[in-house]
Amino acid sequence: MTTTPVPGMGAIPITNGFAFRVWAPNADAVSVVGDFNDWDASAHPLISDDAGNWYTEVPGAHHGQEYKYVITNGEREFYRIDPRANRVTNSVGNGVLYDHARFDWGEHDFCTPALHELVIYETHIGSFVDDGDDGPADLADLTGKLSYLRNLGVNAIELMPLMEFAGDYSWGYNPAHIFAVESSYGGPDALKNFIKHAHQAGIAVIIDVVYNHFGPSDLSLWQFDGWSENDGGGIYFYQDHRASTPWGDTRPDYGRQEVRDFIVDNARMWLRDYRADGLRLDMTPYMRTIDGFNGPIADGWRTMARVGTMVREEFPGRITIAEDLHNDAAVTDPDAGAMHAQWDNQFVHPIRATLIADSDEQRNPSVVAKAISHAYHHPFDRVIYTESHDEVANGKARIPTEVSTEDPTGWKAQKLATLGAALVLTTPGVPMLFQGQEFLEDEWFRDTVPLDWSLAWKFRDLTQMFRDLIALRRNLDGNSPALSGPHTRILHADDTTGLLAFCRATVDDDHAVIIAANFTAQPQRARVELPSGGMWRVRFNSDARRYSQLFGDHPTADLDASDGSAIVDVAPYSAVIYLRETP
Repeated sequence: MTTTPVPGMGAIPITNGFAFRVWAPNADAVSVVGDFNDWDASAHPLISDDAGNWYTEVPGAHHGQEYKYVITNGEREFYRIDPRANRVTNSVGNGVLYDHARFDWGEHDFCTPALHELVIYETHIGSFVDDGDDGPADLADLTGKLSYLRNLGVNAIELMPLMEFAGDYSWGYNPAHIFAVESSYGGPDALKNFIKHAHQAGIAVIIDVVYNHFGPSDLSLWQFDGWSENDGGGIYFYQDHRASTPWGDTRPDYGRQEVRDFIVDNARMWLRDYRADGLRLDMTPYMRTIDGFNGPIADGWRTMARVGTMVREEFPGRITIAEDLHNDAAVTDPDAGAMHAQWDNQFVHPIRATLIADSDEQRNPSVVAKAISHAYHHPFDRVIYTESHDEVANGKARIPTEVSTEDPTGWKAQKLATLGAALVLTTPGVPMLFQGQEFLEDEWFRDTVPLDWSLAWKFRDLTQMFRDLIALRRNLDGNSPALSGPHTRILHADDTTGLLAFCRATVDDDHAVIIAANFTAQPQRARVELPSGGMWRVRFNSDARRYSQLFGDHPTADLDASDGSAIVDVAPYSAVIYLRETP
């Protein structure tokens, strides 16, 4: 052993070997076994310190070898996977020694886009493509689709959880080993290779992490060192009513410093060792309250804030996003070191309800206007969408199917689905699409059913609409910076005619964009007071037949606002974007 123990937890690469440190405060003895000592429990005992940690060094242990801890508590002996194993053979197998420094990242530098520049594409690795084998798709398969995503125009991809889970198929929200990349997805090198190529393609990578519960199955953490109370989970979990979550009695004990460090170190690992651009924290209401609504957990709030503060201080420019959905501005309070943005129920719920309503009388532009105008602390601290993995699963369907179960590819389904996309990509906030949304995937989400990529060819013209909208949102042509600007003003919202018009701007009305939307099955005309005079040219019309042969090519005209107003004329269930002509 070296004169001074090396810092860190888990299996730590050292010169000519690995050091091991594990937290097991109730153990009477700990040893490490593995390929490096023929799994001999007497070969490498760990030494306890005063903080409940055990430590040793194993010369000759090397990257790729399998290992476990042997923990003795009284007469009982447990073989445990390292809680901080960076790689495992599977969720109930062995840990695998892994040295992050061995991966060649090359010399390519990447700068995470700012919040107002982001267009996120959420995907589930295992179902993104059909790889032709009997198992789920993996990170190599997803890497092969990066050129498609680059051509679509998105500049961020959010990966549903990829921490090692039970089995090969899962949404990922049942993490068994939060420091290990799911083995069926290819493990840690596959994730690094994906992120490396994503960055080369100009695409940021956001990783979905789960800190509101662990497991509940295949949990080597459960009663890790043999101690528990009330038949609870032991040192990593609450031992009382606070342990209960909808996913099992496995809420982490945020009151323990070691557990908070476990979570914050995990968040740090994704950004430091994998060079991820951000984290999306799953269901944060269950971190900060007992039942998602009531019973505040102060230590859960503090753990969230520690993650947020760590990212802001150590990785400036990277982002944290909360799936909170409770319209609570405190979740994104920058003065409290909180998250940079949160999924916004004040957008998705009213917008989806509007799109899938049974009749036009239920589609109220005033409701849409309120959703468009909502904000927490600034216009871009919310993520807005009409489809996510939650919205299109467990009894809920994609927008086209919700609109028309009998004809999810017909005129009405296409029109309302694309109207929703236009709202997402023109509204202040961070826009997000869900995999396959851009080619009218109408299957509800299941982790065992891959996307139907034949639709990407069948509805390639609709996909082009998404490309055009994304290009405008990101100002790729240099003439629409207002769509990522901070100012929004409702110009017209008439529940009688179903017509809505609003303005997006950067600094002043001279740098503005007007969006008009019709929420009825008939063309609608109305005189609208415009933010400034001059000519406003039609830059985008979702009714253009170039996007679908079912569309009407309604002759929406440019706007002459020489007297301060103009007649806006919009096709059924359509959106139009007008850019002001520069004098």
